[in-house]
Amino acid sequence: MEQRYKGVYSDLNGGMTHLAQIIKDAWVFGLLPEDQDGTGWTSGQIQQLYDKVSEEWEKYGHLPSRLTPELRDRHQRIYEASVKRARKNGWNPELGEDD
Repeated sequence: MEQRYKGVYSDLNGGMTHLAQIIKDAWVFGLLPEDQDGTGWTSGQIQQLYDKVSEEWEKYGHLPSRLTPELRDRHQRIYEASVKRARKNGWNPELGEDD
């Protein structure tokens, strides 16, 4: 049976993973509505979304600073909320000795 993604809000460290980043970036670019967090998605679905997100990032050199003001504001709002939620759930951005 294929493993399915548990969704941004149930992901490790409050959604501070690579898979969650794909979903959040899709929100930034309007590829997914913000109420769709990828719960139940297959790896194939996430790969397809990754390809679309990567294509959007290419337009801006993969740098948030090059986003349009509207996209930059959306990126900041989404990622600030994500960090706040993750910290509330015990995420610590400091790397441990094993990281």
